[in-house]
Amino acid sequence: MSSHCCHHETPQIKDIENLGRMRRVLWVALLANAAMFVVEIASSLGSGSLSLLADAIDFGGDALNYGISLAVLASALAWRARAAVLKALCMLGFGAYVLGSALWAVWSGSVPNATTMGVVAVLGLQTNLGVAWMLYAFRQGDANMRSVWLCSRNDAIGNLAVLLAAAGVFGTGSAWPDLLVASLMAALALHGGASVLRQARAELRAPAPAR
Repeated sequence: MSSHCCHHETPQIKDIENLGRMRRVLWVALLANAAMFVVEIASSLGSGSLSLLADAIDFGGDALNYGISLAVLASALAWRARAAVLKALCMLGFGAYVLGSALWAVWSGSVPNATTMGVVAVLGLQTNLGVAWMLYAFRQGDANMRSVWLCSRNDAIGNLAVLLAAAGVFGTGSAWPDLLVASLMAALALHGGASVLRQARAELRAPAPAR
């Protein structure tokens, strides 16, 4: 997404007012993601959808990531970069797990319930669009805040993909659309994790500002 699409200025950590704004947004994001994690875990188990399970794990991971972001929000850049490394590793681990699960399901998976997939995906999409809208102003901040924005953006894309998977499962009566979308979500997590990890490592290598 181009930096010229919106005229918001990226808030600075040193600005107390913006720091409070970041903290409030992160709390809302954490609670919303935690709630959707519970909803999607239950729904994925009931529907047998791997893409819905992947989305649920993603929601849970994001809730944890938002908590880490809150913990280091006012810390020095080096500590925020270390937190970003941890979150990037979580994203990479999530992507690897889902990709492996999708490959395993090729041989052992069953056809999921398309109706449950669609309804829950719409609810998740509404949640993620709201969170992404709140986080948009922070998308070009340090690696810690950039990782928060990327998580929310990826989740919204993932929800759209689950909707497409639900339509594909309903239309074909096959589990393949669900497996393909789960693989796509895994690739998205791997790409986002690698991006955040590169920025965090660059921030850790940068010289400390003179006092």
